[in-house]
Amino acid sequence: MLRIERIEDTDRFALMGEEWNALLRDSDADCLFLTWEWLYTWWRTLAGRRRLFILAVRCGDQLVAIAPLALAPPALGRLLPFRSFQLLGTGAVGSDYLDLIVRRGWEDEAVNALAECLRSERAMLELHRLRPEAVSWRLAESLEPRGWSLRQARTDVCPFIPLAGESWPSYLAALGSAHRYNLQRRLRNLQRDFTVRFERVQAEAGRAEALGRLIGLHEARWRERGQSEAFVSPALVAFHEELSRLALARGWLRLLELRLDDRPAAALYGFRYGPAFLFYQSGLDPAFAKQSVGLVTMGLAIKSAIEEGAAQYDLLHGAEPYKFLWARDARELRRLELYPPLWRGFLCQRTLALGRAARRTARRVLPRAWGDRVAAGWRPFGLGRA
Repeated sequence: MLRIERIEDTDRFALMGEEWNALLRDSDADCLFLTWEWLYTWWRTLAGRRRLFILAVRCGDQLVAIAPLALAPPALGRLLPFRSFQLLGTGAVGSDYLDLIVRRGWEDEAVNALAECLRSERAMLELHRLRPEAVSWRLAESLEPRGWSLRQARTDVCPFIPLAGESWPSYLAALGSAHRYNLQRRLRNLQRDFTVRFERVQAEAGRAEALGRLIGLHEARWRERGQSEAFVSPALVAFHEELSRLALARGWLRLLELRLDDRPAAALYGFRYGPAFLFYQSGLDPAFAKQSVGLVTMGLAIKSAIEEGAAQYDLLHGAEPYKFLWARDARELRRLELYPPLWRGFLCQRTLALGRAARRTARRVLPRAWGDRVAAGWRPFGLGRA
């Protein structure tokens, strides 16, 4: 007999780390962005006005599933605002592959129990950054017969590089000839003109300073292009300060620096979790832009991932053209919206559709900068970016 435990206070969430991660490892959703470390840190720094609403499914004493949810309150000043359930990790921090966490073999029973629990809740579900094979789609299948309706859409792609069986020479040989030539030439030029060091932060004593340099280089890189949102707020910086500390202690952190004559020229912020190297963010000193230090840093990071035995280099969400100079494969991310029965669900759908139409109109008729600002601010539900 399954029972569902509702976890609504931070102190109880704080005690779940070991049990949470053990369940995650025994699920098909296992990824960095669903670890207790990532989501608890997000909750402490970036949750805003959301209310914790974790559902833990147990069979006796065994934890068989977690719905890592938070309840976002209605947003004042918006047309027909409603509460909405969101997955922990949603928003500007850029979590990918979010999902329910279900022990293998328990998918049908656990998802059905969660659907029954959520059936009477008078709030919609906004589930972002789902893989097409996410178990959350089973929740939709279970709620539909209970009168819920759904909308879904492809929202992004995650380019990735399969590395199993690759060596650095074999990977280079698979690159486009122009890109390969450019990488090798730029690296040779740096080695000719500078003392080149490519270093990884491995001790807590240097972590905070290296993260600060990465953030500074990232902001310097984007200053001329327009504001990046990666570290735009004190809360986001606080998230990464704590997350990088935990990730280093777990052996996950890959904070890499390219130094030229001992001067930080570029940095790359990533993680090694399971078989995958995850490229999260980067930065460079504009003074070295002509030397293509960003290109060289990415290449050396991929080389490092191959040398440490990673089976995949994941460039995470975003279809920027530069990513496809390195990667030929990509996986989809999708958004799933589930609306409660009858009039409330109908109004939720209409409100969201109106908000999206307003965003499209703003981008079409206003100058680009203002259109983007209006579009970003019109969110009928929730507190953050998808």
